[in-house]
Amino acid sequence: MYLMRIGAPGAEKPVVRVDDDHYIDVSDVTPDFDERFFASGGASLLTGALENSEVREFASERIGAPIARPHQILCIGLNYSDHAAETGQAVPDEPILFTKSPNTLVGPHDDVRIPRGATKTDWEVELGIVIGKRTSYLDTVEGAADVIAGYLVSNDVSERAFQMERGGQWSKGKSAETFNPAGPWLATPDEVPDIRDLDMWLDVNGERRQTGSTKTMIFDPYVIVHHLSQFMVLEPGDLINTGTPPGVGMGLTPPVWLRTGDVMELGIAGLGRQRQSVVGPR
Repeated sequence: MYLMRIGAPGAEKPVVRVDDDHYIDVSDVTPDFDERFFASGGASLLTGALENSEVREFASERIGAPIARPHQILCIGLNYSDHAAETGQAVPDEPILFTKSPNTLVGPHDDVRIPRGATKTDWEVELGIVIGKRTSYLDTVEGAADVIAGYLVSNDVSERAFQMERGGQWSKGKSAETFNPAGPWLATPDEVPDIRDLDMWLDVNGERRQTGSTKTMIFDPYVIVHHLSQFMVLEPGDLINTGTPPGVGMGLTPPVWLRTGDVMELGIAGLGRQRQSVVGPR
C-alpha cells in the first residue's frame, strides 16, 4: 500500500495511491496519517475501506509529506561505507545519532529555502523509516520489522557551516525550515521486496551528483531501529533518516554548495522521486 497526503500545507487529506494517475480518498477512515493512525493499526485500518471505493484522478493537487508532523525526526550519520570514505572519516562502530526539528518536514516538490547566514547548503538523498508502534527495548534486531510502518524518500538538506563550524552542533545545520522534503509516498513494507538493495540517486541542475544503493549501508533499517530503541522510546509516526550515499557537495573537490535557483531531483527505486527548487532566505 502507498500512502500519500495531498492538498495545501496544513490542509492535506490522506489518500492511497493506486497508480501514477489515480488515488482513493481515505479521509472518511482517518483524518490524517499521524501518530493516532499508526498507533491504531496503520495501513491495516484501510484494507476494508479500499474495497468498492471510488478511484479518483490526480489533478494539480500539491503533494504533501506522506506523514503528518512527527513527534521526532532522528537521523543516522555516516551510515554508508562509501560516503564515510569520501569524507575521510572512519566507519563508525555503532550508529551516529543526531536530530532534526520536526517542523523541517515538507512535501517532495516544495521549495527548499536557504537560511539566513548560510554559505554551505548541501543535499543528501536518504531512505526514511516511519515507526508504526510505540517501541522501546526491542529484544532482537529481527523484532524491528514488526514496528516499521513503511519507507519513504527523504532529502536531509544540511547547512554545513552551521553543522561543522558553529560549535560542532549537527542539529544546527539540519533544522532550518524546509530542510526535510519527504515522499511522495510512504510504501508499506510488503511493497518493498528487499530494503537492503534499493538504488538511490540525486541530480542538481540535471547533473548526477549521487548514485548509490542501500546495500552499502553499514547499519540496515532493522539494526537502526533496534539500536535506537535501547536509548529512547520511539513513537508511532516518528521518522528516521538513515544516512546518505556518496556524492554530497561537501565531498566534491572542490566542494559544491546549493544556490538560489538550483533544482534538486532525487529518488529511490520503488519509493518515488522528488523535485525541489532552491529559494533564498526570508
